[in-house]
Amino acid sequence: MPASSVLTLLVASLASQAAPARDFTAEAATRFAELALGCVHREYPNKIAHVLSGDADVRPPRELTPAFYGCYDWHSAVHGHWLLVRLARTHPEAPFTARIRAAVARSLTPANIEAEVRYLSAPGRVSFERPYGLAWLLQLAAELREWEDPQAREWSATLEPLEAQAAERLRTWLPKLSRPIREGEHDQTAFAFGLVLDWARRAGDRPMEQLLTERVEAFYGKDRRGPLAYEPSGQDFLSPCLAEADLMRRVLPPARFATWLRGFLPEIPSSASASWLEPAVVTDPSDPKLAHLDGLNLSRAWMLEGILSGLPPADKRRRALEETAKRHREAGLRAVTGAHYEGGHWLGSFAVYLVSSRGLPMP
Repeated sequence: MPASSVLTLLVASLASQAAPARDFTAEAATRFAELALGCVHREYPNKIAHVLSGDADVRPPRELTPAFYGCYDWHSAVHGHWLLVRLARTHPEAPFTARIRAAVARSLTPANIEAEVRYLSAPGRVSFERPYGLAWLLQLAAELREWEDPQAREWSATLEPLEAQAAERLRTWLPKLSRPIREGEHDQTAFAFGLVLDWARRAGDRPMEQLLTERVEAFYGKDRRGPLAYEPSGQDFLSPCLAEADLMRRVLPPARFATWLRGFLPEIPSSASASWLEPAVVTDPSDPKLAHLDGLNLSRAWMLEGILSGLPPADKRRRALEETAKRHREAGLRAVTGAHYEGGHWLGSFAVYLVSSRGLPMP
């Protein structure tokens, strides 16, 4: 069978997955693994968010951040490594797992992490990758912490200085942040806070969990009538309204969350209709900003599933959330083809986060 036909069948198979992790097939995992393996050590093209303090700072990405220099930018390299760790952990016997282990071992060395810490600590970089990239770094650390594997424990210990630096950077910033950041791209606080809160609970960092919970309630607890009708903006990959709701279900018990959600997103119907929130359409997948909307469909799908997980079993909005999540899931997974590097370098991470149910409550 031609490779194009195999890819078509694979994408169709992925798009039909409406259930969580039990439908995370080996074929799907192989496809996502290849996307990440093809970019975590691909240095160029590269978009550096880099403050120059002098001529000595003019160096190639592999020297500036030697652990996370591929996948077009730092944060994509970080969550590309998370994708690989997630796949190796969930598919330990898969043919690709040995290659994943070799790739992660190449990146997560003491010397590389020491250089990453040094880079993050340099003058002028107080806001580097804050909050999005730092949140994904903590999610990578959480994945390694949970994996009962000797090599994963070594990587976790190696990553720990950078994990601590990222956590401290966020811990210092949070009390100073006077307002949430409500946008559909990297600076959004709601999505990042969700990742960090999940990390804090898995890492047993009670002070960070308490700080985040307090800030989340202060920032979002009194919100009403979120402007869902204004979404999406033309290059969103995160929904400000759905991300906020997916965050709030992490800090409120089901009954309180159900009441809060009714005031915040009154558009959610009590029927099985999905017409209240249509999937986004990408007009040019080769445009790196316009392709963000493919990621929006994926992130909306997991956020809708997250919102669903926070509601009481008898809530009448559950069917609408289920149907809407399914439609976004199908649209998002259809786009994860790797045909264009503009999306291929990062959409796999969003797909794996969705189909492996990473953001949902642990059983």
